[in-house]
Amino acid sequence: MFRRTCPVIIASLLLAGSPMAFAQPEEAPASSPEVPAESVAPSEPEASPALTESLTEEQMAGAVRVDSVTVPTPGELLAALTKTAKPDWHSGYREPIPTTYTSRPQLAFNLGGLIADGFLAVEGADSQRVKNMGKDIITLAKALGVSQDVLSRANSISDFAENNQWSTLKEELEATQNEVKIAMEEQGDQDLVVLVTIGGWVRGTEIVTGWIGKNYTPESSKLLRQPAVVSFMRTKITELPEKVQSDKLVAKVSDQLEEIETLVSFPVDTVPTVEDVEKIQTVSSKMVSEMVNKE
Repeated sequence: MFRRTCPVIIASLLLAGSPMAFAQPEEAPASSPEVPAESVAPSEPEASPALTESLTEEQMAGAVRVDSVTVPTPGELLAALTKTAKPDWHSGYREPIPTTYTSRPQLAFNLGGLIADGFLAVEGADSQRVKNMGKDIITLAKALGVSQDVLSRANSISDFAENNQWSTLKEELEATQNEVKIAMEEQGDQDLVVLVTIGGWVRGTEIVTGWIGKNYTPESSKLLRQPAVVSFMRTKITELPEKVQSDKLVAKVSDQLEEIETLVSFPVDTVPTVEDVEKIQTVSSKMVSEMVNKE
């Protein structure tokens, strides 16, 4: 499997990721001083027990580690949920989104979201949807100037989907998202990597909380405890150039991440209720809608 680690958060996101993370290191005991995520040595990362128990050793090896925070890809997050339930992934589908944005931050947010959708389609064994997601991912990548690095994978994704090679497809999507982010860094667009990661994470959160909220189990809900991950993403936004931070959509996302951080910061020994899950789902859905909306 192709994997490379970027020096900033890398999805999915996811959800890669992702996309998109539902885990964080255990909080330090009350007697120990609190250490900011950025200052923790990267050689000793930890993951929350809930997610560690759900992921296989191979999946944990593939998770991207940033400082002390383990950020699994979107595909690994969805796989973690399958270890506690048998989700109807088709219920997480959404209508096709626009691919003609002119704002680079909005393009980046939605590219991350589409990568999460790609993993969702793979989990749903939906070959046509996988091919559609692949085309849309390439379209947004082109608009961001990184298509050359991922165009070669477009045909592979289509071929694997046509032949129902789902395990290989997951690997191909992981490779694609990594190459997109690496290409962005190489062309000096590190800021966009942050936004792609956040976009995938938010979309992944919407998918997972949407299913858990309607099919609640205490075990599945434990995957949602993630204050360190959300705090880290908020910090990365504050480190973006002022021009990016002042973007209307980026500012909205920053404010809403603060709200989500509060919702996911329940104690280690507390199981979130259905109402807690639904609140997270409501906020994440609002964020996705605002990312997609063309003004």
